[in-house]
Amino acid sequence: QVQLVESGGGWVQAGDSLRLSCAASSDIFKNFAMGWFRRTPGKEREFVAGMTRTGSSPYYSNSVKGRFTISRDNAKITVDLQMNGLKPEDTAVYYCAAKSGPLMYRAGSYDYWGQGTQVTVSS
Repeated sequence: QVQLVESGGGWVQAGDSLRLSCAASSDIFKNFAMGWFRRTPGKEREFVAGMTRTGSSPYYSNSVKGRFTISRDNAKITVDLQMNGLKPEDTAVYYCAAKSGPLMYRAGSYDYWGQGTQVTVSS
């Protein structure tokens, strides 16, 4: 069992930056691919960024590419999401998630989820 806890959300102005962090409860974390997703009311969870278990291949959605950076530290069992140049359309609840096997974009393929952290970007 892996428990994930996100932190770092908040309210910011457009153009500002935030750094989200996800702490895992178990060192088996290093065997999992990690993803960040977000959800706005009435919509499905949207893939934002992900990284393989080795950390060698980050992937980003087109909407955040060039602005967001995912990183992981297997020694500290954390995965972070640096968000720069935030836009009002980035407003959402952000979730980190873990899955065994290869990195996937589909939320349903993930085994473990955090509780989410709210990010609000005002114009």
